[in-house]
Amino acid sequence: MRFRNDPHALRGAFGAVLTPFTDDGDLDVDSLRSLAQWQRDAGLHGLSVGGSTAEPSAQSFEERVTAMRTVASVTADQVPFLPATGSTKLDETIRLTGEARDAGADAVLVITPYYARPTQQGLIEWYGAIAREYPDLPLVVYNVPSRTAVDMAPETVHALRLAHDNIIGIKETTKDFEHFSHVLKLCGQDFMVWSGIELLGIPLLALGGAGFINALSNLAPRSIADMYEHWAAGRLDEARAVHYAVHPLVELLFVETNPAPAKWVLARAGKIASDHVRPPLASVSEAGRAKIDRLLDEAAAVLEYEGLTLERVVA
Repeated sequence: MRFRNDPHALRGAFGAVLTPFTDDGDLDVDSLRSLAQWQRDAGLHGLSVGGSTAEPSAQSFEERVTAMRTVASVTADQVPFLPATGSTKLDETIRLTGEARDAGADAVLVITPYYARPTQQGLIEWYGAIAREYPDLPLVVYNVPSRTAVDMAPETVHALRLAHDNIIGIKETTKDFEHFSHVLKLCGQDFMVWSGIELLGIPLLALGGAGFINALSNLAPRSIADMYEHWAAGRLDEARAVHYAVHPLVELLFVETNPAPAKWVLARAGKIASDHVRPPLASVSEAGRAKIDRLLDEAAAVLEYEGLTLERVVA
């Protein structure tokens, strides 16, 4: 919580840490802690857990709290901690947000309520209720229409920004680049906008964005931290070089539904104990594994730089 009073410290490359499970499907706290430590030590500027990559809808309330506390113990005020606390239920979202605050979160990431397909007014009321419940806790809206079936309009973001001082930013997981631009224009450069799309990080920074929070941190944390540092230092050629170097790994992440491909690679590398994903997700198919192997070959230099050696065979 060291950064809670300075939300503008929440800039850079943030890790969207996935949630490891055992082969039996239980929460694997040891693998989670180790994975988060690896990402922190790689130079990432902050960590998040509980977002889309973490399979939150397949976890109980208690498991989500345990995962938050585990990653909070890793960040330990060394880097900002931005856990995701959203749910389909408002009361559960408020309870999870309180647990995040008590665990030491510097801010919380709250996804738009999914499945219900609320109106823009419904979104304003939803986020207003959370912001009023925790007025001293910075809140980041999480817009990911491909998973929620609702897209928060830039005008809605602006309305929330004006109504609640503690709504400090938005994570935009959309490929609609005009959407980014309208949000930044309406809300101003001091409103924090992060990209959740791996290949839109640098373009968003060029418009004045705060950084990126994405699943690539699970495979290439050092590289994406470097990419931001290069950009921030004005080394644009170097930043672009990293951007293009990680292309195969970005494609790999989505060979099948995220986070199954990343888990399969991490299990082979010994970074987590199992590639288990919870239903309705399934482990990577044989055809998917063949595609992943090809992409891993293309990304060999990046993997070496990250220290990922794929030796273990995953059944």
